[in-house]
Amino acid sequence: MSNEDGTKIIYRKTAESAAMLANVKRAMAITATLNRLTFDDADEIRALFSQLIGKKVDESFLLIPPFYTAGGDEIRVGRNVFINQNCTFYDLGGLDIGDDVLIGPNVSVITAGHPLDPSSRRAATIGKPIVIERNVWIAAGATIIGGVTVGENAVVAAGSVVTKDVPRNTLVGGNPARVIRSIGKDERS
Repeated sequence: MSNEDGTKIIYRKTAESAAMLANVKRAMAITATLNRLTFDDADEIRALFSQLIGKKVDESFLLIPPFYTAGGDEIRVGRNVFINQNCTFYDLGGLDIGDDVLIGPNVSVITAGHPLDPSSRRAATIGKPIVIERNVWIAAGATIIGGVTVGENAVVAAGSVVTKDVPRNTLVGGNPARVIRSIGKDERS
C-alpha cells in the first residue's frame, strides 16, 4: 500500500509481505555472488547489479564490493555513478540516484523502518523514498534516512546522519545533519 507522499506500508502476514520476503531472498542470492568479485570484475559487477535492480546500468557505473541490499528492485541509478565498498541500500521505499553521484565507503541509505509504537513495531514495515540528485557526494560512513532528498551538487560530510532534505549546493554534516555552508560556484567546477 502506497500513500500520496510515496510512503509504502507493508503489513506482516500479507501477500505483500510474502512478496517482500521473496525479494529479499532473491537480493541475498545476487549480492552473495556479487560480493565474491573484485574491482577488476567491473563488467560482471555491472551485469549482476543490473540483474539486482531489474534494469541495465550504464557502462560508466562502478561499484566496489561488498554491497548489501534488502531488495534492489526499487533502486534506480543514473550515469557515471560510483559506489564504494561496504555500502548498504535498503530500497523498499524507492531509491533514485542521479547522474555523477559519488558514494563513499560504509554509506547506509535506508528507506525502510517500523512504526514507533512498541505494540505495532513488528506489525509493519514502512518505506519512504530517497532521492539523491545529480552530482552529489556522500562521504564515508554517512547515513541517509527515508523521506529525504539530497539536492543537486550537495555534499554530505563523513559520518553524518541525514534526516531532512539537503538543499542543493550545500555542505551538510553532523547528527542530525545540518547545513554547514553553501558550496560556491568555484568549488563545484
